[in-house]
Amino acid sequence: MASSADGSGLATWQPQEEGLREICGLLEQQMAPTSDDKSLIWQKLQHYTQFPDFNNYLAFIFARAEGKPLEVRQAAGLLLKNNLRSAFKTMPPANQHYIKSELLPCLGAPDRQIRSTAGTVISAFVQIGGVAGWPELLLALVKCLDSNDPNHMEGAMDALSKICEDVPQLLDADISGLSERPINVFLPRFLQLFQSPQTTLRKLSLGAVNQFIMLMPTVLYMSMDKYLQGLFVLANDPAPEVRKLVCSAFVQLIEIRSAVLEPHLRNVIEYMLLVNKDSDDEVALEACEFWSAYCEADLPPENLREFLPRLIPVLLSNMAYADDDESLVDAEVDGSLPDRDQDLKPRFHSSRFHGSEDAEDEDDDIVNVWNLRKCSAAALDFLSNVFGDEILSTLMPIIQANLSTTGDATWKDREAAVLALGAIAEGCINGLYPHLPEIITFLIPLLDDNFPLIRSISCWTLSRFSKYIVQGIDHQQGREQFDKVLVGLLRRILDDNKRVQEAACSAFATLEEEAAEELAPRLDIILQHLMCAFGKYQRRNIRIVYDAIGTLADAVGGELNQPKHLEILMPPLIAKWQQLSNSDKDLFPLLECFTSIAQALGPGFSPFAQPVFKRCINIIQTQQLAKVDPVSAGAKYDKEFIVCSLDLLSGLAEGLGAGIESLVSQSNLRDLLLQCCMDESHDVRQSAFALLGDLARVCPVHLHSRLPEFLDVAAKQLNTTKLKETLSVANNACWAIGELAIKVQKDMSSIVLTVISYLVPILQRPEVIIHLGLNKSLIENCAITLGRIAWVCPELVSPHMEHFMQSWCLALSMIRDDVEKEDAFRGLCAMVRANPSGALSSLVFMCKAIASWHEIKSEDLHNEVCQVLHGYKQMLKNGAWEQCMSTLEPPVKDKLSKYQV
Repeated sequence: MASSADGSGLATWQPQEEGLREICGLLEQQMAPTSDDKSLIWQKLQHYTQFPDFNNYLAFIFARAEGKPLEVRQAAGLLLKNNLRSAFKTMPPANQHYIKSELLPCLGAPDRQIRSTAGTVISAFVQIGGVAGWPELLLALVKCLDSNDPNHMEGAMDALSKICEDVPQLLDADISGLSERPINVFLPRFLQLFQSPQTTLRKLSLGAVNQFIMLMPTVLYMSMDKYLQGLFVLANDPAPEVRKLVCSAFVQLIEIRSAVLEPHLRNVIEYMLLVNKDSDDEVALEACEFWSAYCEADLPPENLREFLPRLIPVLLSNMAYADDDESLVDAEVDGSLPDRDQDLKPRFHSSRFHGSEDAEDEDDDIVNVWNLRKCSAAALDFLSNVFGDEILSTLMPIIQANLSTTGDATWKDREAAVLALGAIAEGCINGLYPHLPEIITFLIPLLDDNFPLIRSISCWTLSRFSKYIVQGIDHQQGREQFDKVLVGLLRRILDDNKRVQEAACSAFATLEEEAAEELAPRLDIILQHLMCAFGKYQRRNIRIVYDAIGTLADAVGGELNQPKHLEILMPPLIAKWQQLSNSDKDLFPLLECFTSIAQALGPGFSPFAQPVFKRCINIIQTQQLAKVDPVSAGAKYDKEFIVCSLDLLSGLAEGLGAGIESLVSQSNLRDLLLQCCMDESHDVRQSAFALLGDLARVCPVHLHSRLPEFLDVAAKQLNTTKLKETLSVANNACWAIGELAIKVQKDMSSIVLTVISYLVPILQRPEVIIHLGLNKSLIENCAITLGRIAWVCPELVSPHMEHFMQSWCLALSMIRDDVEKEDAFRGLCAMVRANPSGALSSLVFMCKAIASWHEIKSEDLHNEVCQVLHGYKQMLKNGAWEQCMSTLEPPVKDKLSKYQV
């Protein structure tokens, strides 16, 4: 494609005129605003990537095509950057050398856009090839920084700031051939540039140093005083973008290295208070992050206590809507106008998970963009959790003053006061408690305020007091208040304003979770309102109605299973179900909603089960075809359709129980499910193994013909080097193996030892699993599954028991009392009967595991455990049993006394 004067191809590479003209022409077409078919141009450019020196052309156009429009040169540079990821490994060294040699002079280009794009491409090179792969770069950057030429200094600093942002760790590493780490050379120069008269250099150098706070290289630690002095000098910089970076530095330091700020804390707090009122909103927002960060750092609250009377009014004043807040525009949108596609937020379905999760649900946020108002409310929430009722003496007079204003001009202050009450609902609950009846009585009429944003914030704030509102139901006054809140929220669910609808539905879902069965007597009115909203809402908010219906079903359970309720609930949902096509993403929340309803109704869902079941099977089949042949499938592949369908089938299995058997027997679910268990997507496998376990419980006979394959693929999930990424998959697979074991019993004997060999290492390193972040679920499921396998195949497992008894018993002692724990202990007893000597060395651990029961409800199991303990008591002669008992803590001995030993 191009000519080269000698065999080496170095530096003498020259583009051919024709190639240059064609590529420039395509880039110009791509940039043209009138260009019709961008994808065709893109395909042509992609076609060129097969030529080894295409990237040389792009470098040439970027660096040297000075007669061409700036946008074309920039486009060439950015395309070169994008190509590097795929082309770098196969790029001949001569081409790499050519491109690099063209990029370096661009650092000092007269045009800022060329300098900036050069920095972007250089950073991409460093990310892919490292620093060692381009020794000339570091020298060139140092030379530019030391040149005193503004363009060269800015170009180098731009490239360095991007490298520091993308891969700071590469600059804080030993590199062969260099006497010291690159950051040791650059950091003193960055700190020097804090004093530059050029705003851009001050901004880029400060931004670059801030990227190292987390890594804290030795050179920064040793220069901390100089860095802090620099920050204090820049604190009053005329440029808001520099002041914002100063605030960001203090926020990061308080989060990660609070000790270095402690001597200067008063000054920093004074400064943050000042800039929290900065005329530039972005600076004020960055400063506001400091208060939440301070509360989360382990710092003594008293350092902040004396500033509270000055800080709280600032936060409250910043909680009022800014005049340019986009929510003010949104709030005026008519609820009857259809949503545009861009109004629909992406939604994420979380795959079904079996086990104990302690993840907390975040409060539904009724504002989506992070801004000064939201940040100030979050800071107030944090302060209320640290200082509790102490803040009320400063805060409540302001809230009361703002709430007592009347007239349209002050509505934003009233709204901010309601937001503040919601923000402190948790942290100041003790101080607010005596006044809650009055507060709630005051909030209820605000649900009918003229201003939609006051109506919406009142929904949210009332939801923050849900627990208290529900607790009051026991007495007449509290019951009346609960009904007023309930009816008030239902009224707002039918508001004409979309923002209010969204806030009311979210608040109602929170109230539902708290109230649970208390909603049963009020189901008629609730369903009528929800189904009325279902007919009224546009696409975005209808998803929230699905969520409210699903939450209602989870909350009231079987109470929903009455003809009068189902007549209101089901027809509109089924009509929507029939109206949506199998490739419509609006189906996702409806599938989730049906999952909750199927579980709540149990066998009562039977009349609706067949079409729902068939549809799920069709969706999974269509998507599996779409993966390989979207044209034949008539749909684009989207794994979420499969995940939601698998989860709904799990809901059906749970709800219908053995009643699902006839549906499974007439379908190809077994083969589809096996395919899903082998899918490359973690989410699909996670839901597939959850369904496998649910089917094992209710109709294992239909899995039988492919049992070895199911067991094999499930076992493989436990034996992976990528356990961190696939913990939830491993967790569900492990649970499913246990469910299969108790149903198919000896039929799993061929794979027992393989499974055991995968379970034991997980049990022996629980701290690793917990560190990886899956709480205790995988360990609990491994312990239960091991017990279930031992129960059905004790003769295969017991010869190996001494290798795992200790860690297994430790895991068993952490499981709460339930049926699954009973199964595991049946396995323990069966193994001990088969090989009593195998547990001798772990007897103390076994006793502790037995003592972990609050009460064994099953009489058979209680008797079996007694026999095991008595067996060991007889077996251990000459004081050995007493010796073992003496090592146990008194509470453990007390628990064992139930078993008469």
